[in-house]
Amino acid sequence: MLGIVLKILSTIVFTVMSALIKLVIDEVPTGEVVFARNFIGMVPVLLMMAFQGQLPLALKTQRPLGHFLRAIVGVSAMGLNFAALAFIPLPDATAIGYAAPLLTVVMAVFLLSEVVGIYRWSAVGVGFVGVIIILSPNLGNSHLDHGTAVGASLALTATLFMAGAAIIVRKLITSERSSTIVVWFSASSSVIALATIPLGLLWPSQAWVMPNAEQWLVMIAIGLLGGLGQILMTTSYRFADASTIAPFDYTTIIWATALGWLMFAEVPGPLVIVGSAVVIAAGLFVLYREHRLGIDRTRARRASTPGKV
Repeated sequence: MLGIVLKILSTIVFTVMSALIKLVIDEVPTGEVVFARNFIGMVPVLLMMAFQGQLPLALKTQRPLGHFLRAIVGVSAMGLNFAALAFIPLPDATAIGYAAPLLTVVMAVFLLSEVVGIYRWSAVGVGFVGVIIILSPNLGNSHLDHGTAVGASLALTATLFMAGAAIIVRKLITSERSSTIVVWFSASSSVIALATIPLGLLWPSQAWVMPNAEQWLVMIAIGLLGGLGQILMTTSYRFADASTIAPFDYTTIIWATALGWLMFAEVPGPLVIVGSAVVIAAGLFVLYREHRLGIDRTRARRASTPGKV
């Protein structure tokens, strides 16, 4: 129960963070927001690791290039997702993001040579139908510069990078500590975000700005909430199995809908609600199948292990 509560709290914190990003993303360039999210977000994470005595170990790695690659892919996902919030409602962006686990299954087949059976392939197919339902109101416009079409495209592209980041983490976790992955991602992402400063010369709308007092407070809150959410999410896995608490990721649609209505007067349309339900159902089925396959593999290993004489 503690693991579930911590997981739900992390989804609330991350959703509030996204709402704050939506508040400033029209006035502060995406790269600057990404920098604040990661650089300031390192503060609570590093404090927690120092308190637990894990900081020296977290800084050690044998695969710095792997961490940097993960940061490049992760920052791309983060930046695209943040940019999408400037164009589409918070619930819509949240719902589109639910496609990431489905895309991870597909990428795992081609990049990790994982074997996926007919059940998970069927769930992925159904999930993509749900994504099309969510996107249909946004991409149905014939003008490519239409705001909602651009936002939906950005959000969907972000899910591709999110899935790619998940694949890289699956490879890193075989030899790296979770704390190492978190610290290196935050640090590398901050450096990559800083590299977006010159973009302002070519793309004036993305030129970094000096935030006013209100924007500073929001940016600091974004970073601290990001770090706090990371701590809550990571800690939740210490008290419950991943297969138990992963489905609670989908509670974000509740908080996103509530905050979208309260802060931005956004109400998800019927197609977004229907599509979200389809994608969530497909995602839950994929989680269930992976959990069952994990149990079956464990039983097979135990059955093949000789007993002690």
